[in-house]
Amino acid sequence: MGGTRLAVIGVGHLGQHHARILAALPDVELVGVADIKPDRAREVATRHGTTPFTTAADLVGRVDGVCIATPTVSHVDVALPFVESGAAVLVEKPLAASLAGADRLIAAADARGTLLATGHTERFNPAVTAAMPLVSQPRFIEIHRLGAFPDRSLDIDVIFDLMIHDLDVLLAMVGPDVASVEAVGVDVLTPRVDIANARLRFASGCIANVTASRISRDRVRKARFFQHDAYISIDYAAQELEMYRLVSSNGGRAVIEGGRIDVAPDEPLRRELMDFVAAIRGRRAPAVTGRDGRAALALATRVSELISRGNSA
Repeated sequence: MGGTRLAVIGVGHLGQHHARILAALPDVELVGVADIKPDRAREVATRHGTTPFTTAADLVGRVDGVCIATPTVSHVDVALPFVESGAAVLVEKPLAASLAGADRLIAAADARGTLLATGHTERFNPAVTAAMPLVSQPRFIEIHRLGAFPDRSLDIDVIFDLMIHDLDVLLAMVGPDVASVEAVGVDVLTPRVDIANARLRFASGCIANVTASRISRDRVRKARFFQHDAYISIDYAAQELEMYRLVSSNGGRAVIEGGRIDVAPDEPLRRELMDFVAAIRGRRAPAVTGRDGRAALALATRVSELISRGNSA
């Protein structure tokens, strides 16, 4: 054994994949996995040849870094002891259940000089990373993230469960200055919002229309960017990217050129965890920082509060 010592806290639907990937990464030692369900901790630990824990605190001081995939409401309480111990921490999105909680984590990381990353996996989607340099001053963006009713993540509404992915991508691609927001949402199958639409106007004048649903029949994960003389389409799920441009020919009429752009498929979570490990080893910031996570959370909170009030601002 040896290498960078990591652990996973919370090995449910998503955390089990953190454990699977970390156990297979070179020069990484999966020190342990923790879950409040002892049988679940034992099952995942046995699968990956590591040690099960039922209390996250038992891993403090034993690791160089930790991935936290527990329910959102527990993120801050679980993460803080690791942050304060000096261990690097990756917290699955949303970073915290509230902006106050996110600020506590960020302040603690700043005070200790600890690496704090947020798990926004779509930033590591190969189609998204390939599209990033192509998106330039978009004027209109249409995003749909639709899925069937889940058996998980019902402790948060669809804005913090699904839409926050796209809000983070928008902030990274368009910029942080959101001038105004209009939003509507409906609680259909749960006491929380199950389908939501937000219309964001950026200071640049760009309009983004974002829809997220967890009660749709079909699974859709698509984003379309319209900018001067160009159209860019991302299929998150298929990891496909298309781009079309209007090209002027010499003395002739303009023609449309483009099509599918080759994208090497990969598992976004694996790329995210590789970046986390590289950031620990290189003593650099992760690709998606705690502050990035807070920015996405702040915008999601803004959308959620507008829906709660039933108006726009």
